Amino acid sequence: MASAAEQLASNLNFSTFAKAEDLKKRLWFTLGALLVYRLGTYIPLPGLNPEAFAQAFRGQSGGILGLFNMFSGGAVERMAIFALGIMPYISASIIVQLMTSVVPSLEQLKKEGEQGRKIINQYTRYGTVLLGTLQAYGIAVGLESGAGLVNDPGWFFRISTVISLLGGTMFLMWLGEQITSRGIGNGISLIIFAGIVAALPSALAGTLELSRTGALSIGVVIAVVVMAVGVIALIVFVERAQRRLLIQYPKRQVGNRMFQGDTSHLPLKLNTAGVIPAIFASSLLLLPATLAGFSNTAELPAWATAVIAALGHGQPLYMLLYAGMIAFFAFFYTAIVFNPKDTADNLKKHGGFIPGIRPGERTAEYIDYVLTRVTVIGALYLVFVCILPEILIAQTGVPFYLGGTSLLIVVSVTLDTVAQIQGHLIAQQYEGLIKKSKLRGGKRGR
Repeated sequence: MASAAEQLASNLNFSTFAKAEDLKKRLWFTLGALLVYRLGTYIPLPGLNPEAFAQAFRGQSGGILGLFNMFSGGAVERMAIFALGIMPYISASIIVQLMTSVVPSLEQLKKEGEQGRKIINQYTRYGTVLLGTLQAYGIAVGLESGAGLVNDPGWFFRISTVISLLGGTMFLMWLGEQITSRGIGNGISLIIFAGIVAALPSALAGTLELSRTGALSIGVVIAVVVMAVGVIALIVFVERAQRRLLIQYPKRQVGNRMFQGDTSHLPLKLNTAGVIPAIFASSLLLLPATLAGFSNTAELPAWATAVIAALGHGQPLYMLLYAGMIAFFAFFYTAIVFNPKDTADNLKKHGGFIPGIRPGERTAEYIDYVLTRVTVIGALYLVFVCILPEILIAQTGVPFYLGGTSLLIVVSVTLDTVAQIQGHLIAQQYEGLIKKSKLRGGKRGR
């Protein structure tokens, strides 16, 4: 027997969407905000030599700069005011989330509801300013060290670069918050999503051009397409998968009325950590190659050169470390964002319990046991999704944008946005049913 929500969802059609005025306003606002973001990725930093930087970037596009360029929608390649992107905000958010598990005062703020969340968000903004300033100053100094990249090196260029890059990051943070509150979907995720999707056509065109010139065979192109379709199907399946724990609530008496005990579910996602493990692992592994690219390799010791060569794309050591770091961050981030003890305490406070498990500490141990087993499956899934495309990228030279990390972000954000759109449409259906029932009730009263 389908639920009421499922029955409503099955009846959604274009006429329902046409009547949802609030949803259409939210969609137009989201599209307008993303258009502003895309325009900002083409505004270059003042005092930079674009031609010289473009030539220098091509030599480093396979390192961490290529990864950040993918997340920033090509802004790093053009060294635009949005070159830092939203990454300082994401890093600050992760640091603050980690601190809430370590610092008792922050942990108490987390439990205070909406007011505590606002204070934690303010701390995240302060952290974004600090990280953005440090990264922007590092970029300014790095640009000055390059031959011919800056027209007039000096403190004026450094200050203007810091102000421009930090201002771009803070504007994107504000824009993401506006999309979340006034648009559709998670604003920060949609900004990263827009940057990746904007570069997908050029990545596909580059792949087809390699096939036309003979650098890639037709069989390899077909294999890449089949791999992408298979990975997308796997991502959709796993991201929607849940392990549901049965929760029961006892009978309760309110006044002279006895209410029957209710049952519910505690959903545990297979991939609680999302795409964060893949981003962190990629960034850390590509960092040595990027630093080596900016330095003189002739001056490096022999062991450093050997390590950098072993950490290249497609090398066994790179793949082994990449898989291990993804699995580690999957467990690490899950432990940060999901606390079994708090969940067990909340269930006990509201009278809920898992059948056969004593409320309190035993419930927390059981939830942690199930979550650990579920996270093992999620970590293996992340490793497979990210390693398989990496092998093809290393062997064929396919662009970053067709890798597992980018596909994981695109599909996950699409699923979340579509779910929110469907939620608005279902709410519209409910409102229509309530209005009809009120009208019928008024007529009967007459």
